[in-house]
Amino acid sequence: MDSILSIALIALGSIGAASFYVPFKKVKKWAWESYWLTQGVAAWLIAPWVFALLTVPAGSLMTIISESPSSAKWLAMFFGMLWGVGGLTFGLSIRYLGVALGQSIALGFCAAFGTLIPPIVAGENLFSTSSGILMLIGVAVCIAGIAIIGYAGALKSKGMSEADRKAAIKEFALKKGVIIAIFAGVMSAAFSYGFEVGKPIDQVALAHGINPLYQSNPTLIFILLGGFFTNLVYCVFLNIKNKTYTDYLSVSKGVFFNNIFFTFLAGFLWFLQFHFYGMGKSLLTGGMAPFAWSILMALNIAFSNVWGIFLNEWKGAKRSTMIVLVVGIMVLIASTFVVNI
Repeated sequence: MDSILSIALIALGSIGAASFYVPFKKVKKWAWESYWLTQGVAAWLIAPWVFALLTVPAGSLMTIISESPSSAKWLAMFFGMLWGVGGLTFGLSIRYLGVALGQSIALGFCAAFGTLIPPIVAGENLFSTSSGILMLIGVAVCIAGIAIIGYAGALKSKGMSEADRKAAIKEFALKKGVIIAIFAGVMSAAFSYGFEVGKPIDQVALAHGINPLYQSNPTLIFILLGGFFTNLVYCVFLNIKNKTYTDYLSVSKGVFFNNIFFTFLAGFLWFLQFHFYGMGKSLLTGGMAPFAWSILMALNIAFSNVWGIFLNEWKGAKRSTMIVLVVGIMVLIASTFVVNI
């Protein structure tokens, strides 16, 4: 029963993650680097503190932070910085491939690396235990689903004219987008390892009486702080290079507050995936906790492709292509239920 609840909680976060790019369509007159940075303020600075304050025992957050080992905090920030590189290129992959195909490729690589690297680095032999074998099977099924969806994307691209692709995705660029998406996925997997090195912070939080469901929320403060730093440097660089630093002041008050609202909405939707991921992961036992990462990525891909259908990113695709897409989504969802075997 706990495993089903775990999947349900992670699914709630996935809905937020798959939806976070949608509010950007309401942003007006801002360059990509401007609205990406403002959503980052909400997702990587404000939301972690808000959720941590709401879920730790009253008045204990600063005590938990001060008592946590410095090594755990610095390592969490370091892997957050590595994830930040993947995070900003992840945004570029969606920009060039769309919500559906961009998330499918990037999150697919993120699922595989983020699930398998932590136990391998810890010295575990995944072939020696039933939970390890199930984890490998689950990742294999997940990758199979990703490959099917990727194939559907290739079929769609092949069957559409350049004008149709540009109509569905304004800056569509298949080759550049795929390269960026692969790199984004590999680097984004560092987030999973950030949770692993942040476990000492979780233990301090538990010692201060935090509900085990929320034990990872203080750790998220440090992982996301590292990610914010990476994105801040790159976005400010682009603001200066492209002279888009005037975006924040050159628009009317109405446009400014419109943009702040929708970028902050995007940021909070994005953050929900890791809030609910931490909750769902805490319910998995028997060595299956690392597989929670694969579940999150698989569901993110499934929901993002549903959004892609609603946003007409698959408009003009043949019926056979849509059947391949649906099969891929079903395989991905099936991979999340390996934990119930």
